Amino acid sequence: MKELFVYGSSHKEGNTYRALQEVSGQLEQNGIETDFFWIGIKAISGCMGCKKCKELRRCVINDKVNELLDLAENYDGIVFGSAVHWASISGFMKPLLDRAFYADLQGNRNVFRLKPAAVVVVSRRAGTTPALDQLMKYPAHAEMPIITAGYWNMVHAEKVEEMEEDEEGLQIMR
Repeated sequence: MKELFVYGSSHKEGNTYRALQEVSGQLEQNGIETDFFWIGIKAISGCMGCKKCKELRRCVINDKVNELLDLAENYDGIVFGSAVHWASISGFMKPLLDRAFYADLQGNRNVFRLKPAAVVVVSRRAGTTPALDQLMKYPAHAEMPIITAGYWNMVHAEKVEEMEEDEEGLQIMR
């Protein structure tokens, strides 16, 4: 089995990456391969509603969205992680997921459908609950079984080294 970790944060190896590493470590201990897909910091355009994805089976804008669609086909499950910006998922994550899930649906590719998914959000202090709710809607709409935990899938820290202080958050990740 192989899991893809897709994350949107302006810091490649920041808090979101650290939280996802905790999840990845548990999966790898159980023989499941994991790979990370960082969205990066290059601006990602929102959907234009052109519906070209219906015929192309991918987005007409050739960027990280199509890269994700092509990658996702090769994985058995996906974990989505995002930094929290103003009680929302990151400005990198939202347009990527909007376009990827729309192109997948319109193009009838089904690269996400029925693959187990988990979601993780990371913030300094607040805004995690609305961001978690927002992020959960993508796999829910794509008929992805959502893997849950005993509590909300969130971790709190301003700096990576502070994450160790959120023992409960890290336990939830595991």
